[in-house]
Amino acid sequence: MNDYIVRATAGNGSIRAFAATTGELVQKAREIHHTSPVASAALGRLLTAAAMMGSMLKGEKDLVTLQIRGNGPLQGIVVSGDCRGQVKGYVFNPNVELPDKYPGKLDVGGAVGAGYLDVIKDIGMREPYAGRIELVTGEIAEDLTYYFAQSEQTPSAVGLGVLVETDTSIRCAGGFMIQLLPGADEGMVSRLEEKLRNVPYVTDLLDAGKTPEEILELLLGDMGLRILDRLPAAFTCNCDRQRVEKALISIGREELEKIIEEDGRANLHCHFCAKEYDFSEADLLRLLEEAK
Repeated sequence: MNDYIVRATAGNGSIRAFAATTGELVQKAREIHHTSPVASAALGRLLTAAAMMGSMLKGEKDLVTLQIRGNGPLQGIVVSGDCRGQVKGYVFNPNVELPDKYPGKLDVGGAVGAGYLDVIKDIGMREPYAGRIELVTGEIAEDLTYYFAQSEQTPSAVGLGVLVETDTSIRCAGGFMIQLLPGADEGMVSRLEEKLRNVPYVTDLLDAGKTPEEILELLLGDMGLRILDRLPAAFTCNCDRQRVEKALISIGREELEKIIEEDGRANLHCHFCAKEYDFSEADLLRLLEEAK
């Protein structure tokens, strides 16, 4: 198991925790989208968060989607994750170049800018659950910490990191999420806050060879940490030609007829995995018959 997520509890069940290593899936995203270093870092952080938040879901078809819209040059990020640790995502402007915030520190907050974070959970209800917060820093981990406190009333600590090599490949990536549940006593909360103030950056821990288990041990080892399970994480897009055909049929006969008349063909692009789907006039005429 290369990229994976660890799920754990501590404090006699009053703390739930997640940690992940995601270097390979972030590298795959970088290769698909040809992202600049700062765009790789922003996308990688949000993909890592989606992997851990997806692992909180219970239903096989449940999905969580995270959307950031900002006024920075990155413009926005969209990612989604499921309960199996599968994630996909893209940035609106993958070619952003910005000076480092300081030597060795990519300016993700500057790339994102001011704006909003939307969290949408499709968990089989009539309407998906949706929460929105104004971005706090644009650095993503702090924004998600604020989201959990404001929208889900769950005190949380989120750490996310992506380390990019000089050749723009991904050296390592990962993160953690720790959430306080009802029953967490004040002494335990104080100890955790102290540890979080002094914990090294996630990228420093991963670059030093720390595993997700060891990161949780560092934070929760003296609070009755119990590892529940591990699940693989991967960048996976579920698009295929059949899904795209259904999408074309869904636009209706009138629109399909317009495409056939004006263009005689269609090309659809998947934002998540960059696959191209070409449809000839004969393909479109067949779909038009199905639309009837």
